[in-house]
Amino acid sequence: MKLLIADDDPQILRALRVTLGARGYEVVTAPDGAAAVNATIEEHPDLLLLDLGMPGLSGIEVIQAIRGWSAVPILVVSGRSGAADKVDALDAGADDYVTKPFVIDELLARIRALTRRTAPPATEPVVVFGDVTVDLSVHTVSRQESGLSKHVRLTPTEWRILELLVRNPGRLVTRDELLTNIWGPNHTGDSGYLRLYVGQLRKKLEAEPSSPRYLLTEPGLGYRLVPDGWPAA
Repeated sequence: MKLLIADDDPQILRALRVTLGARGYEVVTAPDGAAAVNATIEEHPDLLLLDLGMPGLSGIEVIQAIRGWSAVPILVVSGRSGAADKVDALDAGADDYVTKPFVIDELLARIRALTRRTAPPATEPVVVFGDVTVDLSVHTVSRQESGLSKHVRLTPTEWRILELLVRNPGRLVTRDELLTNIWGPNHTGDSGYLRLYVGQLRKKLEAEPSSPRYLLTEPGLGYRLVPDGWPAA
């Protein structure tokens, strides 16, 4: 799998080239925004890791340029931690966002999540997290209680939210993406409804709904399902 890393910090480029290369990835680098666009055209990477603060074309401009013709997954890796920067990047077309400094295991998990999203669907559409089993083929949810598997009743809207999160394990699913998929493009301002339904899902699926382990909120951005063994955002 080929990764394109675009960053104007040579130390970051060198460290990621060595670290990701040691894990079997083919790594291509670009030192600025224009080089990132050109490398995307010439190298056809499977995923782009992109810094926002680069000379020439900014990271946002790179995303906008690439999104005009390519659906390659874009993972922003930036020192900018403000919610506005994250929202701008996601609105421009980025798929996920990691803030520097980062833990390499988290970065690897985000890469796996994004590349899994573009992979062929699993032959066994059953997803397990904690004591919950979700069967996407028959639209059922069950939970282990006292050694017994018990059916969990979800409303149609709860199911659609859960299904979208389950089909994108580890990936940030933005608030607008959820609202658009479930209620339509005219309801992207109805975030209160979304919070209500996610709260209901947590009551039904989390051991401690007030301190969720799997159905996580990224304030101002959206939600993320984090399976067992994945680092939380």
